[in-house]
Amino acid sequence: MHRVVVLALDGVYPFELGIPNRVFGSADGRYEVLTCSADGRPVRTGSDFSITVEHGPEALATAGTVVIPPYDMELATAGELSRPVADALARIRPGTRIVSICTGAFLLAAAGLLDGRTATTHWSLVPRFRQLFPHVELDPDVLFIDGGEVLTSAGAGSGVDVCLHVVREDHGSAVANQVARKCVVPPWRDGGQAQYIEQPVPETSEQGTGATRHWALENLHLPLTLADLARHARMSARTFARRFGEETGMSPGRWLIQQRVARARQLLESTDLPVDRIAGEVGFATATSLRQHLHAAIGVSPLAYRRTFQAADRTLSTARA
Repeated sequence: MHRVVVLALDGVYPFELGIPNRVFGSADGRYEVLTCSADGRPVRTGSDFSITVEHGPEALATAGTVVIPPYDMELATAGELSRPVADALARIRPGTRIVSICTGAFLLAAAGLLDGRTATTHWSLVPRFRQLFPHVELDPDVLFIDGGEVLTSAGAGSGVDVCLHVVREDHGSAVANQVARKCVVPPWRDGGQAQYIEQPVPETSEQGTGATRHWALENLHLPLTLADLARHARMSARTFARRFGEETGMSPGRWLIQQRVARARQLLESTDLPVDRIAGEVGFATATSLRQHLHAAIGVSPLAYRRTFQAADRTLSTARA
């Protein structure tokens, strides 16, 4: 039986703390799951209660897999290890598989376990992570990354995704699918974390190209060209492109595609318009063009994206009916 040891750190999030036991514990006795703390003492959670665990850090030395759930945000994003935590991690045997969820990646990075590797964490923490750990190649768009001995995942629900992935790697898709059914979760989610990242409407100003960007947002349905934008700004195309790049960090063409994709996402979430109608509303020539750009941006098709973000509303409406 493969032993999974979950390290509960101060400020641990209760939901994510329970994911390993729920997923691995549903694999018909193939895994044994233990929970430990760094010093053997009770652990304060991120909720309004503390927990007492049965094991101290010595359990880490017996693990085949160690899981680090997310913990106190301020402690994690400080990018440092306390002495008890550093001593606990030192107990992990070489070759042990280590899995992090959300802020758990900060712990692994602070311990030097992610240097030279590709990793991920919650999308909202990406700037801080990159500031602290420039030697880690961070991919903020995915739900999880399998780096062999070290796996990292994004926030909350992605802990389920990565644990199911471990089961799939260990015992095959049939067992992982069975576990997913028991947990009433999808065995695999299309796309990545990019589809969940907030896309606020960009602020514009009347300075520089701001007024033209505001005008373009109100006219995305038109086949706007660089010449059209420059004409509105009363600049030459060359001057406009240069000023636009200085102000936004990208070309006018790339910016237009981003805004069209963002607007399409809003319409997919909030309306039942056909995909080809939405394509026309946001300025893509065809539904095929919209599908290509949306998939390039967030890794899913328009219909898959709509199912994800309208499912809850439709379920609620059905229940009320």
